[in-house]
Amino acid sequence: MPRVRSRSIRVIYWLVLAGSAVLLFATVWILLPVPNAFLLPLGVAAPELSPALFCISLGMVVLAAIYGRVLDTARLALVLSLVSAVVSAWPLIQVPGTLRRFDEAMRRTVGSDTNGTPTQRLRYLDLFRPPSSPPSHVVHAVPFASRNGVSLTLDVYRPSMGNRPFPMLIQVYGGAWQRGSPVDNEWFGRYFASRGFLVLAIDYRHAPQWQWPAQRDDVRDALRWSRVHAAEIGGDSNRLVVLGRSSGAQLAMVAAYSDASPSIKAVISYYGPVDLAEGWRHPPKPDPLHVRGLLEALLGGSPALVPDRYRDGSPITYAGKKLPPTLLIYGRRDHIVEARFGSQLSRALARAGNTSLFLEIPWSEHAFDVIPNGLGGQIALSYTEQFMRWAIR
Repeated sequence: MPRVRSRSIRVIYWLVLAGSAVLLFATVWILLPVPNAFLLPLGVAAPELSPALFCISLGMVVLAAIYGRVLDTARLALVLSLVSAVVSAWPLIQVPGTLRRFDEAMRRTVGSDTNGTPTQRLRYLDLFRPPSSPPSHVVHAVPFASRNGVSLTLDVYRPSMGNRPFPMLIQVYGGAWQRGSPVDNEWFGRYFASRGFLVLAIDYRHAPQWQWPAQRDDVRDALRWSRVHAAEIGGDSNRLVVLGRSSGAQLAMVAAYSDASPSIKAVISYYGPVDLAEGWRHPPKPDPLHVRGLLEALLGGSPALVPDRYRDGSPITYAGKKLPPTLLIYGRRDHIVEARFGSQLSRALARAGNTSLFLEIPWSEHAFDVIPNGLGGQIALSYTEQFMRWAIR
């Protein structure tokens, strides 16, 4: 009987050891840059879900400590779990200081009046829940343009209540210019529709089949369509906000910056490319998505071959003129579009007399908001809403 009990304890120990090893493998990407595209999802998710990883690590510490009294070798599991707990606590330690810096940057840029926007920026319990989908009326696949035989459509998220006309938010998805669709980030469209915005999630043609400037032209078509049809869909043609993620942010910035209409009240970039030639010359290290290949597929070659396209497609090219207020949100650990580019654009905009707010989330990787309830996703959403309300008032 004691032998059976001993065997059971050893099985439990090995399970605890295996669990602690897997947990450490997941948490280590909070600190280490991911070397390839296969591991990139872990590099994105681990810091955003660090509170959950921290709680699991503490549970494993307790289990390892209990069985460590019986088996000396269980101490290895205890050490691994303790390391996981320390690593997963790192983003949590940075949260208070980050929020203070963001609040101060917001006050310096737009003042203290955010038009009644809630000040709650982070709810830790939401990390353990799926993202909510507030009620809104959604119309899919509304045609807005046709180019070279390609029909382009957008999805409309209309507020279920409130006074028309609604301010309009034009949402441009990311995907390295090669993939994605208007249904991406549906939760985001529903959220802002519930907050009184008419959201238009637009489509555009993809590289490498369609090269620059096809994508920019498609976003411009969507902007024109939104103004012309604003009244019939319940939108205010004089209050537009343009927002994009990653490659979609580059498109949003270039299309908005080259648009002479005063109806665009704000431009918001989530980790968008800024200087395409510089991004090609100095790709991130490591470079899990091979940035040079993505840029060449979009632009048709290297900066030496098509310099005009690189210049035309770089948002920083337009920074010297009068532009709408811009919010730039980047992750400090981004290994696709480094945060230094967002800071560079923000400084260039400010030198030209434009309003620019640059927010850098210390623990976040590229596409951090793919987990809407993650640490970075919740924080970015809160400051995005504050900035938008200030801009459209």
